[in-house]
Amino acid sequence: MKIEILGSGCAKCKKTKEIVGQAVAETGTDAEIVKVEDMDTILSYGVMLTPGVVVDGDVKIAGKVPTVDSVKKWIS
Repeated sequence: MKIEILGSGCAKCKKTKEIVGQAVAETGTDAEIVKVEDMDTILSYGVMLTPGVVVDGDVKIAGKVPTVDSVKKWIS
C-alpha cells in the first residue's frame, strides 16, 4: 500500500504525516508513506488545498488534517 501526504511542509502537513504514521503503526499495515511537496503532482490529484492524503492513488481527504480513526478506516 502506498500512502501519499500532499503538502508543502506546513504545520498541518507535518501533523497529517504524524497521524498517518500513527494509524499505520497501530493497525500493523504494511504501507509506504511518501511526502509529496511538488505542486504539479499535488494538482494532478485535483487537490487545491493541503494537506491531502492519497491512498493507492485515491484521494481520501484534502484541506483538512484527518483523525487517526479516519486513516485507520482508509487503510484497513
